[in-house]
Amino acid sequence: MEGTTHGGSWRRRLPRILLGVGAVVLISLLYPNNLTFPYQFELNQTWQYADLAAPYDIPILKREERLEADRQAVIRGLTPVYRRDPEVARLARAAYIEDFKEALDSAEARSTYAGLRRQPEAHRLYGLEILDRIYQRGIVRLRTEDEARAGMASVIQIVDGSDVDTRTIGQVFTTPGRARQWLTDSLLYTRLAAPDFLVPLLEDKLEYNTFYNDSLTNRLRNQSLEAVSPFDGLVQQGDLLVRQGEVISENVYQKLVSYRRLYNSNLQGSSSYLSVIVGYGILVGLVILLLFLYLRTFFPLVYVRPKNLIFILLWPILYAVLVRSIELAPGWSAYVVPFCIVPIVMRIFFTERLAFFVHVAVVLIASFLTSLGYPFTFLSIMAGVVVIFMDIDTRDWSRFFSSLLLLFAFYLFGYIGIQLVQGAGFVAINYIDLMWLALNVFLVLLAYPLIPLLERFFGLISPITLIELNDMNRPLLEKLARQAPGTWQHSLNVANLSERVASEIGINSLLVRTAALYHDIGKLKNPEYFIENQTGPNPHDRISDLESAKIIIDHVHEGVRLAKAAGLPEVILDFIRTHHGTTRAEYFYRNHIKDHPEREIDEPYFRYDGPLPTSKEQTVLMLADSVEAASKSLKQPTEQELYELIDTIIRGKLTNGQLIMSRLSFRELEVVRRIFRSVLKSSHHLRIAYPKNGRQEEE
Repeated sequence: MEGTTHGGSWRRRLPRILLGVGAVVLISLLYPNNLTFPYQFELNQTWQYADLAAPYDIPILKREERLEADRQAVIRGLTPVYRRDPEVARLARAAYIEDFKEALDSAEARSTYAGLRRQPEAHRLYGLEILDRIYQRGIVRLRTEDEARAGMASVIQIVDGSDVDTRTIGQVFTTPGRARQWLTDSLLYTRLAAPDFLVPLLEDKLEYNTFYNDSLTNRLRNQSLEAVSPFDGLVQQGDLLVRQGEVISENVYQKLVSYRRLYNSNLQGSSSYLSVIVGYGILVGLVILLLFLYLRTFFPLVYVRPKNLIFILLWPILYAVLVRSIELAPGWSAYVVPFCIVPIVMRIFFTERLAFFVHVAVVLIASFLTSLGYPFTFLSIMAGVVVIFMDIDTRDWSRFFSSLLLLFAFYLFGYIGIQLVQGAGFVAINYIDLMWLALNVFLVLLAYPLIPLLERFFGLISPITLIELNDMNRPLLEKLARQAPGTWQHSLNVANLSERVASEIGINSLLVRTAALYHDIGKLKNPEYFIENQTGPNPHDRISDLESAKIIIDHVHEGVRLAKAAGLPEVILDFIRTHHGTTRAEYFYRNHIKDHPEREIDEPYFRYDGPLPTSKEQTVLMLADSVEAASKSLKQPTEQELYELIDTIIRGKLTNGQLIMSRLSFRELEVVRRIFRSVLKSSHHLRIAYPKNGRQEEE
């Protein structure tokens, strides 16, 4: 039997465990694959941490402006690359040889250049040699920007196959005309018999053979830029980087930036990624576990419902996604995320305590994802406290907007205070951050349209819906007033009594009042079997006590059925289920014992199915229902008799274990007793006088 119970307990817990684990996994996967540098710092601010020494050798990064200046110097001094085309020289040689042969055989050559006939081969070879010298030197087609560079000393690189030759512009021919001029001058100093013969043959063979190459120049440019060292010095292991309380100068700032870069780069890789995910999973798991323990301890009715858990876990997942997306978006700040929507919505559907705890859990998880550090966490938690104590009412627009203005004021002064504490003066305040905070406050307006959407999707209930359900013209209430007027009057009395008590002890009075109006709608099935609706003979006289008890007890089940058919929220159904707890239909139970003393007691047939009330609101309704019904059985009671009746009923609930699941304290129970005495001493109607030790739960 114990094993079965244990297994059943695990089966009940399994959905909640799966929900929690699923939330932890989803959130953990959102985190970056590298650890966050553990220090937050800004230029000219005070170092808030302990003295920091270098844990290993740290190359110091150059400041951005200096690194950029070095890069620009490399670009300015970049040598353009030209590629030599060997095909131009080959074609020129071939054309020269052909033309030389034709010219040598011509009559003009024989008559004009007598010496040529004695040395033809020497002339031919010299022409080839001088062509090779010219093309080897290069006839370069310069770019416009290279032509404009400083004189003949400007350097270019010439690529010829696998050879690279660096030359000044003065060492090459920049046009075919200059090559021809050099050719003419050179031939004047030869020892050939007929150098003039070669001039026309060579001049028309001179063309550009070296051209600018963009791809090679860019490759050289990239290699040169990569060769620029990003470092400017070295901090050796153990050297002090910064002292606590020291103002972060430019020099110290560069050392810290260098440390941060090296720290992050050391944490790349699959093993590091896995360890980071596991670490974040542990942290998120601890927050979710604390949230579950808090719910189980203080809000068990919320904890046992998967829909409520899904609703609560939705917030940390949603805000983790939002913050991570903002962090990845260039130019955006996590200050824009409207965390205050969480406590506003949670307070509408639950309580201030739960709203605050969920808000803190959401902010803690989101803080792991942002680089804004402590200021972000402080401002976000502070804002949640502000909206909770301000009790923002989404039904009152003027109050809503004034509350948002007050919220921005807290953001403003909180942010300024943090900046001043960190050593930044008023001049150094980042007004862009204030703009993001202002947009954050504006986005809190989204809480208004979210409430009905979430209410419908998760089966929750808001004050707006409660006010609508309080409308006396709603079909179910109108039918109750028409077909069971006595029950309707009883429900109104219980509603007024419960509301008064709820207001006094600080619980949801609107919820209690609404639930009180609907708690007895199940009596619509057989209204004449309930004493407050009887005007003639009592129909219970014609049936057995067992049948009477069944009809009386069934009004709870029928009430739940009617409420579901009418689309009432689940929270109202809980009040209907718990307003009698597991008490007995005492009057019919005692009659049954009296009439059948010889039979075995059939107590389960006379007991309500429950469950027991688990919230203060449900407990107040149970007590108010019992006290109001019982007080009508007193015929012109004295004040002492009325007080004794109230005390007897409350004591009976305690001794019968009906309040063991309730969160109502003894101090609050005394307040309940005092309010009951105050309200009921002047409000009575005739009812059946039950035995002193009897209970009137059937009413």
